[in-house]
Amino acid sequence: MSGKRIEIGILYYPGMTQLDVTGPFEVFARLPNVRMHLLWKRIEPVVSDVGLPLLPTTTFADCPDLDVFCIGGGPGQVATMDDDEVIAFVRDKGGSARYITSVCAGCLILGAAGLIDGYRSACHWLMSDQLAAFGAIAVDERVVVDRNRISGGGVTAGIDFGFQVAAELCGEDVAKNLQLMLEYQPQPPFDITVQNAPRELISRMRREAEPWLQKRAAAVQKAVSKLKARATAA
Repeated sequence: MSGKRIEIGILYYPGMTQLDVTGPFEVFARLPNVRMHLLWKRIEPVVSDVGLPLLPTTTFADCPDLDVFCIGGGPGQVATMDDDEVIAFVRDKGGSARYITSVCAGCLILGAAGLIDGYRSACHWLMSDQLAAFGAIAVDERVVVDRNRISGGGVTAGIDFGFQVAAELCGEDVAKNLQLMLEYQPQPPFDITVQNAPRELISRMRREAEPWLQKRAAAVQKAVSKLKARATAA
């Protein structure tokens, strides 16, 4: 895409997990000839799930055609999936982007807009089973590329995702240079993953998250019902 301005839009909604998008933003904003758009309905502070306010740069009404549309997850996903204005915007501007992308449970919002049916997708491990409701195929990988859909797993996977998208846009050499410059060399202090964690720990985390997971599952089912109603009306 050399010679052409690259338009990248990231949806930032109330209650989102900010690292889902600030990780990729750090990578995307350093690409050559890129213009970044932090998207929301209005230009007013939007507060993350842990209280970090960010100021959008572009309203839905002023959003240009996008090369990349990205959306993250977070507790605010539940209300966002039920917001008809947001879902219409995701379906319109997101659906027409060259690359339609997500991090963490942002894939479920893409699902609510009807954009992941038949696609493979990564997701946070606690919610990956909800992808099937939207006709998507859950894949237990850090980053998944399926045609023009690119998805990252939970939260920190957004950084890996950012470099993958960078490679798709500008080539591996550019992405490698960025990875070196940003000194991305993860060395977590503890060797614990979904794959190697004690089963009792996984079970306990699922039990503790169950009330919230039920809310998300209900939001998914409501979104599926809206999709079916829209398809019938069409």
